Amino acid sequence: MNLRLVANTAYDSILALAYPQACAVCGGGVESRALGVACAKCWNRTEIFTGDETICWKCGLPSLGSVCEAKREEVRCRRCDADHFFAARACGSYEGALRATILALKHSPNVSAHLLDLLVETRRRPPLNQSTRIIPVPLHPEREKVRGFNQAATIGSALSVACRLPFDDVSLIRLRHTERHRAGMDGKDRRATVADAFQVSYPALVAGERILLVDDVFTTGATASSCAKVLVTAGASSVFVLTIARPLRNYEHRKH
Repeated sequence: MNLRLVANTAYDSILALAYPQACAVCGGGVESRALGVACAKCWNRTEIFTGDETICWKCGLPSLGSVCEAKREEVRCRRCDADHFFAARACGSYEGALRATILALKHSPNVSAHLLDLLVETRRRPPLNQSTRIIPVPLHPEREKVRGFNQAATIGSALSVACRLPFDDVSLIRLRHTERHRAGMDGKDRRATVADAFQVSYPALVAGERILLVDDVFTTGATASSCAKVLVTAGASSVFVLTIARPLRNYEHRKH
């Protein structure tokens, strides 16, 4: 038996007894610090993608249909045809434990062990496993100063260590303080808010690289596409997108 695992399990048990933490979803107790802000029960109730779903190969939107393994790369939703990234994937649906984790991450720069495991596993699947360099979606300096950190950079830094990939938080910058995406904004409106909002400041660092662009949530793909456009223009070979979660408004199938 792994002694480190035994030690961590014992430590978690002591922490749970001495400093009980309420689950951010249901209010119950979180059994292990590795789970972050949600309990095991709420994690089990959250839609986590396994890689076996039939999805749009480009934007990752799950489909109600099914195709054979040989044709999976041909599936397209057609709504992402104009986007500049090569492929986008998320760890799961923006609900339950993942939603609570994302909201907590905006206030505290901490990536739990469980979340990191999900990110690493998602990055290992094709085609994201081709990526060679990690770049976070940048915040405007004014917003980052107010928040104190960039949550996308927190995600990317942790993933960089786990995957042993270069982490680059200097090449891509946000030029202007764009309007926050409001509920009800459609894809066209969201794209308008981020048009020409990004710039590559060090083209030599991204030239020829297969970039893994990381962020917390993939909604319409507007921000990811805008970032991908300038990265490819600067010489990146391709841009993949990895986020913690994405809303699934049009995906009715659930495991529960």
